[in-house]
Amino acid sequence: MKRITILILTLCMLGIAAKSCPVIPIPKQCVSNGDFFTLDRNVVIVGVDDELSSYLQSALFRYTQIPVKVGKNTANANTIRLVLDSRPSFAEGGYSLEITGQQVVIRSDHKNGLFNGISTFLQISSAGQKQGFRLDGVKIVDQPRFKWRGVMIDEARHFFGKEKIKQILDWMAFYKLNKFHWHLTDSQGWRMQIKQYPKLTAIGGIGNFSDPFYQARFYTQKDITEIVEYASQRFIEVIPEVDMPGHAAAAVKAYPEFSGGGSAAHPDFTFNPGKEETYSFLTNILREVDVLFPSQMIHIGGDEVHYGNEKWNQLPEVADLMKKNNLSDLKEVELYFFKRMSDSLQNLNNKILAWDEVVGNNIGKNHIVFWWRHNRLEQLRQALDKKVNVVMCPRSPFYFDYMQDSSQVYGPDYKKFGVNSVEKIYNFSPEIYGVKTEDMPYILGVQGNLWTERIQSENRLDYMLFPRIASLAETAWTMSDNKDFSSFKDRVTQHYPLYEQDNVYYYDFLDFRRRSEPMK
Repeated sequence: MKRITILILTLCMLGIAAKSCPVIPIPKQCVSNGDFFTLDRNVVIVGVDDELSSYLQSALFRYTQIPVKVGKNTANANTIRLVLDSRPSFAEGGYSLEITGQQVVIRSDHKNGLFNGISTFLQISSAGQKQGFRLDGVKIVDQPRFKWRGVMIDEARHFFGKEKIKQILDWMAFYKLNKFHWHLTDSQGWRMQIKQYPKLTAIGGIGNFSDPFYQARFYTQKDITEIVEYASQRFIEVIPEVDMPGHAAAAVKAYPEFSGGGSAAHPDFTFNPGKEETYSFLTNILREVDVLFPSQMIHIGGDEVHYGNEKWNQLPEVADLMKKNNLSDLKEVELYFFKRMSDSLQNLNNKILAWDEVVGNNIGKNHIVFWWRHNRLEQLRQALDKKVNVVMCPRSPFYFDYMQDSSQVYGPDYKKFGVNSVEKIYNFSPEIYGVKTEDMPYILGVQGNLWTERIQSENRLDYMLFPRIASLAETAWTMSDNKDFSSFKDRVTQHYPLYEQDNVYYYDFLDFRRRSEPMK
């Protein structure tokens, strides 16, 4: 009887929190105080940082159409105060937010935490429209579960452009997602200007997954700098991916002297690991990439090399490499290549990021492994036993190109690959895959990956990303015992009007008939 009473009280508290705290991800603590704060054009933002104050001002107008002021004159005015305060200390990314009758106070001991508090206030404010922007008084204390809360967008297969990427970054900030993994090179296209090698974009930028002759599409270095700065203003780090030694067809189409060949299904799939010039070529590329991306993290792929490395057996340079370095098979050649490129990145003071195929190598604290093969638990276990940091992005449930529901008709066959529903993403926890308590310090976080082989249009990109991005955010931020999917459903539907306002063509997982599925 006592347990039932506790369960009922817990469910009631979750219901109250969802009503008074219409926020995704749900905060760690959210307590109503009975007050109300009126958000109108007379409100003044008082902040310790002009950039944060200006961001809050413009974002409030975007979500509420209320033009609040920034200033110091607060006489007879309701205020929103941004306070940097080392007492009490906050966890990384943590903050407090208190809404009372005459003021809103967002407090943290670092700007990242203040920004997260701003994101929470923006959600509360946007939900306040139904009450005439009379915001319920609350006291929130909050902090993230994981440091890495990521989204990956693949623009090598299909290119979408900087305005679409900026829109996605805005929504990432809204949901406190803080890592943008940008897949910019693959066999179907090279999308990043490298000044030392102009043919990478002039030739390698031609085509996409649907049309190998489509006009060249890519980002100039000026474009990249603009996007990186835009993300930085939202406390999002941008991590580029330069895929190697496989998925290299676009690059070797531009510079065939570095081709390691491929297979019938994947021609010219690899770089040649036996040529010393290959390592110079790729290191020169990484030098420019390092300048463009201040995150000091570069992802170098390392996945699916076996799709197209069979020609390595016929290359005299590879035979010489194997003999000289006592390499017994092509897997060891692959690991040798990874070690060489890891050394190049280390010399550039970058962390080395790669997919889980690389765990057989000598990796350590300067590496981050992205565990994506949910059916290869031994790769995850090996990385954790080596005490290597891991980002969990298993295909099930974090591949966002997979179907969301069995009603969908376009995409990977759900009978073979399963369905990555909003609820399945929401219910994810590392423990499902055998992660132990002692492993948790090495789990940096989680990431949703949106591959675009089957996504040509912005509408389909939206349809596959929203609202799964919101489910991902709560999984990445909120501790499992504070999550409640029923509450989440109520909160996320309140964001549908915001999606529509921003021309986001979302999937309604509660009523799939409302919006037709874009086929491309």
